[in-house]
Amino acid sequence: MLNPGSFVHQLQERGFSFYSGVPCSYLKGLINSAQDSGEYIIAANEGDAVAVCAGAYLGGKKPVVLMQNSGLTNALSPLTSLCAVFKIPVLVFVSLRGEEGVPDEPQHALTGTITIPLLRMMGIPWEYLSDDYGEAVGQLDRAARILEQGEMFAFVVRKDIFSPYPAPRNEGERARSTRTEIPSGRDALPLRSDALEVIRSAKDGHTFLIATTGYTSRELSVTGDERDEFYMIGSMGCAASIGLGLARARPDRSFITVDGDGALLMRLGSLATIGWYRPKNLLHILLDNSSYESTGGQPTVSGVVDFAGTAASCGYKKAVHAHNLEELSHYLSAWKQDPELTFIHLKIQQGTCENLGRPATLPPQMKERFMQALGGP
Repeated sequence: MLNPGSFVHQLQERGFSFYSGVPCSYLKGLINSAQDSGEYIIAANEGDAVAVCAGAYLGGKKPVVLMQNSGLTNALSPLTSLCAVFKIPVLVFVSLRGEEGVPDEPQHALTGTITIPLLRMMGIPWEYLSDDYGEAVGQLDRAARILEQGEMFAFVVRKDIFSPYPAPRNEGERARSTRTEIPSGRDALPLRSDALEVIRSAKDGHTFLIATTGYTSRELSVTGDERDEFYMIGSMGCAASIGLGLARARPDRSFITVDGDGALLMRLGSLATIGWYRPKNLLHILLDNSSYESTGGQPTVSGVVDFAGTAASCGYKKAVHAHNLEELSHYLSAWKQDPELTFIHLKIQQGTCENLGRPATLPPQMKERFMQALGGP
């Protein structure tokens, strides 16, 4: 069996110091040691963990994702439409629950048979992690070389590979936030393009923008295509988690994540993770038009959700509802003057320009220029 503390030390020797994941009993020793030894983000689900690590990579870290193989299916979207498309190399440890011939619970049987085929279909190089320390160290070196080429790599972890490691001390409860301003008044329902213009005006040499997939990214790209903006394509719902990874990796920079109602509803659990860590340098803005507009305007269920109240209950230090562009501008200025984790909900109308284009810059090049714009710490 591998000693988790020694193994994590080998990861650190190779520059890996940022972790995110969802627990599995096969990985408990590794996860406990990672939490004890470096930056570990407790994700609500495996897809969020991948997105957090992608954000950390954009911020200059070498990230590691830890998950049970049942969660590999949850992570398919960010692995295939974020990491693969933008060439974001993340190191993945995925357990092999339900391995043939190894007694396990019935819910793991199917996942156990499709874990390796899934990795192969995604084109992710992988190896079974050895329980021999010397061999495992050599495997880490091979994985590191592949990651340096911009590719992902996965270690498949069988039962009893890692020896026990004590769980870190529980951080306990955190003080809950309360929404500081109660929504009242009439929503002006501005156009998305006008809201984005106001948001863009808040940028400076130290403030960077992450835009959710769909019309938000497309409108920004055709009206500026700027180096300090990351335009998501695919990986719907992952913008907030990317922002968290960036904010934790680069506390010397400020980040504005622009989300959509359909996207945020898809991964609403990310609010709890962000609220737990409370990065002061992150502003989360939701542009809510109650529709999946870029796919034909089908309705979302956002009308029953108190987004600002939900963000406040999840730990955001400040959560507000802006009724118009003037209030949006006011809250943006307030965040810049007194940074604290902030959520702004703005309801907008449907509508975009005719013949709306798509980002002209290829995803890997967009990633590179964004990281260059971030600069050194």
